[in-house]
Amino acid sequence: MSKAEISSTGRRKSSVARLRIKKGSGHITVNGKEFIEYFPTLSLQNIILRPLEIANSTSAYDVDVKTNGGGISGQAGAMRLAIARALLQLDDTLRPVLKKEGLLTRDPRMKERKKPGQPGARKRFQFSKR
Repeated sequence: MSKAEISSTGRRKSSVARLRIKKGSGHITVNGKEFIEYFPTLSLQNIILRPLEIANSTSAYDVDVKTNGGGISGQAGAMRLAIARALLQLDDTLRPVLKKEGLLTRDPRMKERKKPGQPGARKRFQFSKR
């Protein structure tokens, strides 16, 4: 039931990752750059590769990602969700395993908005008694 190319979207904070996944040799590109070049830290690389490791397909698919918005950590989280969703489209039997790991849940935490009459979201101007 696998198609030639699957597209998927993931979001985290204000980052969006749109990806296309197809059968290949495990080559990952992010915004035209090599995956390891774009995400230099090992922890971010592990976050992204987690769904592929669980599905035992780290070298089975080529992934091409376009990501924008937010910072590097948010983009890594968005990519992780997009990869997990794409793997689910390819093989529906992975759902219980991916769900147990929490990879199919979109992280709802966002930056809180600044409120009027104060300098930040929660911070107040300095109180003066006299």
